[in-house]
Amino acid sequence: QVQLVESGGGSVQAGGSLRLSCACAASGYRYSYNRMGWFRQAPGKEREGVAGIYTGDGSTYYADSVKGRFTISQDNAKNTVYLQMNSLKPEDTGLYYCAADRRWGTWSNPDSYNYWGQGTQVTVSS
Repeated sequence: QVQLVESGGGSVQAGGSLRLSCACAASGYRYSYNRMGWFRQAPGKEREGVAGIYTGDGSTYYADSVKGRFTISQDNAKNTVYLQMNSLKPEDTGLYYCAADRRWGTWSNPDSYNYWGQGTQVTVSS
């Protein structure tokens, strides 16, 4: 069984920073994912892709709304992916999820992921 454990959410003022972590753990083996994505969902809105990373070549992708402010990175030794969020805005508020899959797919398509974390809340006040 594969588990994704997120941490690092919290409440900050606009302009502040947070770093989210997503550790991938499996019972009895190391789950090698092909890609991992960060998604967020605000109340009354659909889940949207924020950033994604492909482990093979380390390529990264971002939603236009976070480009230049967010950075996704990975630590292969720890099987962990991070999302560094700087210059946070109130519109970044939401429940942030990480997702992973070993199959090839589009990073921003939530339907293409088999495994999801439980979510961590990010609240940005003005």
